[in-house]
Formats: sequence, C-alpha cells, structure tokens
Amino acid sequence: MSKNKPKPTMTDVLRAAIEGSGFTQYRIAKDTGIPATSIMRFLRVETSLLCDKADVLADHLGLTLVRKDQL
Repeated sequence: MSKNKPKPTMTDVLRAAIEGSGFTQYRIAKDTGIPATSIMRFLRVETSLLCDKADVLADHLGLTLVRKDQL
C-alpha cells in the first residue's frame, strides 16, 4: 500500500524559493520593500504573508503561478 505524499502548498514553494535563492533576507527585503522581520517570521512559519506581499516576493524570485490545465 503506497502512501500519498502531500503536495507542496504555495507557501511551501515560496519558502523554498527564498531559501534557495542565494539572497540574504536583508537583500530580499531591500529589493522588495517587505520588512526583513516579515520575511524572517514567514520563513520560521510564525506568520503568513498577505497575498500582495507574496506576489512581490514571487515576482522577485521569478516564480509564476500556473493552473494545472495550462501545463
């Protein structure tokens, strides 16, 4: 019997992209205008981000949200 592996959420993908970007939290904060403390707390899973801030981060990191039927 195989166990289904949970699919990553958008926040999982965004966290992984931030951590794998090679940018410091400070650099991302400076480039995006999002406070470094907000990025730090998001990465620690202490808080979430508002959609507009997540959009800014995704754009900065070169991420694009695509529906399955568009693949």
